[in-house]
Order: sequence, then C-alpha cells, then structure tokens
Amino acid sequence: MSDQTPQQPAAPGAASPDFDAMTRDIAEVPAVEVITTVAVHLMSSAAVNLGLAEGGETHKDLDEARKLIQALAGLVTASATEIGSYHAAPLRDGLKSLQLAFREASVVPDEPGQGPGEKFTGPVYG
Repeated sequence: MSDQTPQQPAAPGAASPDFDAMTRDIAEVPAVEVITTVAVHLMSSAAVNLGLAEGGETHKDLDEARKLIQALAGLVTASATEIGSYHAAPLRDGLKSLQLAFREASVVPDEPGQGPGEKFTGPVYG
C-alpha cells in the first residue's frame, strides 16, 4: 500500500497548470538549443524509420524517413547561419549520413539531387 493518495482529475474550472511559469521557462532557453534539440529529434526519428535502430526492420518506413529527412534538411539549411558553424556542422554531417543511408536503403534509389532534402542541400554523394 502506498501512503500517497491518488490524484483526482482536475474538475472543470479548477486551477490549471501554471502556463505563465511554463512560458517563462521556455523563454529562457536559447534559440540555438531549441533548434538543435528539434534537429536531434528529427535525426533520431529518421534513423529509426530507416531501420538503423535496434530492432531495425520492424520499424523501417522509408516514406516516413523521407519526410523527416526533408524537414531536417529544411531546418538545418534555414538555421545554419543563425546557429553558427559550431552547431551547424555536426547537424549537416548527421543529415548527410541519413541521406546516404536513405539512398542505400531504397530499392530504387533516387537520382542524385532528387533524394530527401537534396533540394535544400544539393546532391549528396558517398
């Protein structure tokens, strides 16, 4: 038995989470940290959808991977000058690795320049 009483759901009109405090907290996070965190989440999700994670083939979905890599390429390309090369270089490297992994995983690879994100990065070669 637990000494704690279970929490009851908030009744309508009851006090809600402190959104002002949450807003202040996010306002204190530097933009570079938000951008790189989002990029890492996109990379991780793309890697899973490429079958690169543990359990590989069970999660492989190249259509989803293509969308994630496309979004990552747009984010990295658009934000590179804002976050500086110190932060952008590893993101570009990760993006290129995912683009190459996508090409390798595809049964019928896209032509150079037509792969996911290549409209933002240009053709990717091994």
